[in-house]
Amino acid sequence: MRKAIILLGLLATMQLMAQDKSIVTVKSGEINNGVVILAVHQTATPQVAESFTLHCNKGMADCKVLEPGTYLMVRLPKNWGMYDCANVDLYASTADPASGEKLGEYCLIQK
Repeated sequence: MRKAIILLGLLATMQLMAQDKSIVTVKSGEINNGVVILAVHQTATPQVAESFTLHCNKGMADCKVLEPGTYLMVRLPKNWGMYDCANVDLYASTADPASGEKLGEYCLIQK
């Protein structure tokens, strides 16, 4: 039993370390019918740019309309988070996700 607990702990740690982190720019935010919608732009390289939206349900604990600016986005592992989609957490651009304050949790919607 002890070996199983250790194995589960190692697997969870590996999942956390495998999180995808990137710097994104929030262009705008609005509330529409109780859904917070953030328009986000990510530039990995000058040749690769991606735009998408982040959604969350207004009233949920980690759902906020963020001011336009630069943030650190962490894509959570599959089946993690409160939404049935690809979940992401946003942090201040200089924050460490392990110890920094999470600014919000959102559902990533590809355009």
